[in-house]
Amino acid sequence: MMLASSYAKGITNRFLRNPRWTSGVFLLHIQAPNYSVYAKQRPFVQVPNESASFDLFQASRQSVFEYTRRYMSNSTVELRTDDNVVRFSFNNVTENRSVPMRTEKKWKRAKSSRKAKVNELRFYRLKAKKKMNSPNPEVRIRYKLEKAKRKEEWLLEKLRKYDVPKSPAEPYDPETLTEEEQHYLKRTGEKRKNFVLVGRRGVFGGVVLNMHLHWKKHETVKVICKPCNKPGQIHEYAEELARLSKGIVIDVKPHNTIVLYRGKNYVRPQVMSPVDTLSKDKALEKYRYEQSLEHTSEFIEKLENELEEYQKYVARYKKKKDDETEKKKDADSKSKAV
Repeated sequence: MMLASSYAKGITNRFLRNPRWTSGVFLLHIQAPNYSVYAKQRPFVQVPNESASFDLFQASRQSVFEYTRRYMSNSTVELRTDDNVVRFSFNNVTENRSVPMRTEKKWKRAKSSRKAKVNELRFYRLKAKKKMNSPNPEVRIRYKLEKAKRKEEWLLEKLRKYDVPKSPAEPYDPETLTEEEQHYLKRTGEKRKNFVLVGRRGVFGGVVLNMHLHWKKHETVKVICKPCNKPGQIHEYAEELARLSKGIVIDVKPHNTIVLYRGKNYVRPQVMSPVDTLSKDKALEKYRYEQSLEHTSEFIEKLENELEEYQKYVARYKKKKDDETEKKKDADSKSKAV
């Protein structure tokens, strides 16, 4: 009997110490005077009921209420039959929204130390060095080709950042010029010394700004394009400048000079540098990436040709070796027959 009562007492104490199992019914129960009132604290404290006052009872009651409110939940049980499978789902209902009670933990990758990073980089360097110093020419060419293609993809991704979307064209009345007026403007544009230089940056906001500043005192302006080495590049620049400045292209000279006319009803805009153009610094960055991309594409083409020639050489050498072995076998068979 004593053993059973001790077991019951131990189970009761364990039940009352766990905050998730406790409730106001058990903790607010006033026991007999020979027993004690259990106060909800950590570690477990046993307070004699004989010395407990009314204030202590009120404080214990308030603490019990706070803990019961903390561990209460508005969970609901929902029965789902998706795909002919019965499932129970537990959800918390807050403000007419069902939020799952448990969320899956997202395991983050542990940060590697500096020494581990250095060792990893050293491994990749040794691997690359082994390919570069390989006795097989095909391995060396393929390594260079892979590296150049990776660089080409990186450059294309960088150049996408400098693609400025063109703004919708504003409506304006295109002016028609007679042959005499075109001839006059062409001659005056050639004789005058005012010009705007288009350098390696290409057409950007500063070029259009300078054109409007020249049109303040002159009807025409010359645009000199220095590094226009590609065929058709001067005509592309002429179309782009006419679109951005709302001017009229009078003549395109063979020595990379464009003559533009401001128009009869010219009104200088408030914002002389268009919004859909690059700044001076960004235009220079774009030019550098374009130059690098051009050289990289040429290098890739060169490596592909080398690889093709090497494969042809290997095929010829293998064919020649097979012919020699066949001839040798024929000679040996004839000697044996004799």
